[in-house]
Amino acid sequence: MKRHAPAKINIFLKIIGRRGGYHEIRSRFIRVDQLFDTLYFRKKTKPSASFELICDTALPRQNSVSEAYRLLKKEVPKIEKFFKEYAVLLEKRIPQGSGLGGGSSDAASFLHLCNEVCGLNLSKKRLALIGERVGADVPFFIYGYQSANVEGIGEIISPFEEEQIKPTLLTPPIHCNTSIVFKTFRSLFSDKIDKYAGKKWLQLTSRELLEKIPPKKANDLFDAALYRYPQLQEYVLPNQFLSGSGSTLFSLN
Repeated sequence: MKRHAPAKINIFLKIIGRRGGYHEIRSRFIRVDQLFDTLYFRKKTKPSASFELICDTALPRQNSVSEAYRLLKKEVPKIEKFFKEYAVLLEKRIPQGSGLGGGSSDAASFLHLCNEVCGLNLSKKRLALIGERVGADVPFFIYGYQSANVEGIGEIISPFEEEQIKPTLLTPPIHCNTSIVFKTFRSLFSDKIDKYAGKKWLQLTSRELLEKIPPKKANDLFDAALYRYPQLQEYVLPNQFLSGSGSTLFSLN
């Protein structure tokens, strides 16, 4: 059984506060089905106790899928037996450091695949609670909404019914480190933090938002990403929006 892990973009992204070591956000996420990674399980040639993740692209040793496995194993210890016999294969098509949520989507798809293949019978809510400990964007992918308003540190997700849009994506060959972009925002642009920012935008469609709001006003991380990765400016055209912490730029067709 194979499972696709789709990308997402942020139509807007406002930083509205801090909670512990996390930033609280208000955002509109939309799923981008035309771009996806693929996960599946394959029987190992020889059983082994170690969790095995095989990817066609280099991944950090500590990655979202291995973290999802670690947390799921705490909840359901019996899955360790399954992964003595099976390896995880990951075909990456979503660029890393692109602001498209690839790592979070991979973790969500891994949790869903484990739930289905291993017959765990975990609810989406329980999977989302595990997923939010992997990363803030994981619950959105767990629920599988086409479009949703996302608040808090990613755990407050409200589906939003609207016409599906198909944005044009441009991902420059620049890896934007999410942690570094947020740190840059915190040190240089924290005056933008407003707990009410973007509240009225939650009722507007994504098309209306993209037609009415200037790109740099839409995403509080835009200036921070440009400051930390000035080469990104070479790719920015008028009316192009930044997804998440970058580097992907997008516009309406």
